Amino acid sequence: MTRDYLKKATLTSKSDASEVHETVVNILADIEAGGDAKALEYAAKFDRYTGNVMLTPEEIEAASALVPDKLKADIRFAHDNVKRFAEMQKSTVANVEMEISPGFVAGQKAIPVDAAGCYVPGGRYSHIASAIMTVTTAKVAGCKHITACSPPRPDVGVAPAIVYAAHICGADKIMAMGGVQGVAAMTFGLFGLPKANILVGPGNQFVAEAKRILFGRVGIDMIAGPTDSLILADKTADPHIVATDLVSQAEHGYNSPVWLVTDDRALAEDVMDRVPALIADLPDVNRDNAAAAWRDYAEVILCADREEMAATSDAYAPEHLTVQAADLDWWLDRLTCYGSLFLGEETTVSYGDKASGTNHVLPTSGAAGYTGGLSVHKYMKIVTWQRTTPEASRDVAIATARISRLEGMEGHARAADVRLAKYFPGENFDLSADA
Repeated sequence: MTRDYLKKATLTSKSDASEVHETVVNILADIEAGGDAKALEYAAKFDRYTGNVMLTPEEIEAASALVPDKLKADIRFAHDNVKRFAEMQKSTVANVEMEISPGFVAGQKAIPVDAAGCYVPGGRYSHIASAIMTVTTAKVAGCKHITACSPPRPDVGVAPAIVYAAHICGADKIMAMGGVQGVAAMTFGLFGLPKANILVGPGNQFVAEAKRILFGRVGIDMIAGPTDSLILADKTADPHIVATDLVSQAEHGYNSPVWLVTDDRALAEDVMDRVPALIADLPDVNRDNAAAAWRDYAEVILCADREEMAATSDAYAPEHLTVQAADLDWWLDRLTCYGSLFLGEETTVSYGDKASGTNHVLPTSGAAGYTGGLSVHKYMKIVTWQRTTPEASRDVAIATARISRLEGMEGHARAADVRLAKYFPGENFDLSADA
């Protein structure tokens, strides 16, 4: 495959990986040993907040009253879409059973985890949508307790719209605490919370590292890096829309890669010409983020044909993948590695990020090559069970005994032996590992 890079990234998502591991390990250890008091110390240091940590019903009501009615309607609209999509996902997992052989029955059950901890970013941007995405799916999955955790602003607290969204989506507790200390509080069961079985939601590099370190003692949705987006576009694409979509995702952060893959040089050059002006027209913080992301991380790749475009996309395994090209069904059938797919110019990653119903917590940094994004399934354990009659266990017991002895696991073999001896007294079986 020969790719022509009209613009090549000078950095990758791993280039700016800070040495945060030791810092996060120390904070987690301090909080686990020091409990609530130590978590509050870190909250005062990093959040610069000394207010109430666990929001009361009165505080939730007061915060909700500050949210304009129009925004409340938008949040309810998005919540309804995410809820209905999550319910559809849940319907694909069923409790089933089958008869392996006459009298020997095995099955599976889908059991939601008890306690979910949902991290909602609230620093540079107030991620209202993250509250909707994480809390709603946990609620639909059937988690018994859901905590929404979001960093408070100094002397203000959690953004009212985040409080309102988390509340209407079903959070049992809303915690005004950010960063590693917030993740630790949910994991260790501080401030009267149950210990979380799973931690979900996006966050900064310290939150991501805390989740990575804690994975194993608690489940996580995924180990996330900077958000990334790729657009596949052919000559039928509108260059202004393509450029706008690239910039819209670059504003996430200075290290958020965006990629354009096309088989049309004229389109590529047109898009590249448009991007700087679109970035310059953004508000200050957004502009600075998008400018750095475009300068250091963006790529524009020219391919020979659509098959090469698809292969390039699969190799990148983007978090968000947009197709603005002819024959959308071909692309839907052909593409295999992405977190979420947006087919046609009529939709956009921004729709999925905020309100269309699919979840926006997605695999980054190539992780879409092996996993999908957050869904009700992440909150559910698929467990198995079996039962049998004495008669139906006969052949399974014989095979188990022989395989176990061949492996050298005599204890396993004898667990089968005793059942054969009890259920079939007087019958002789060849239970050796010999040929």
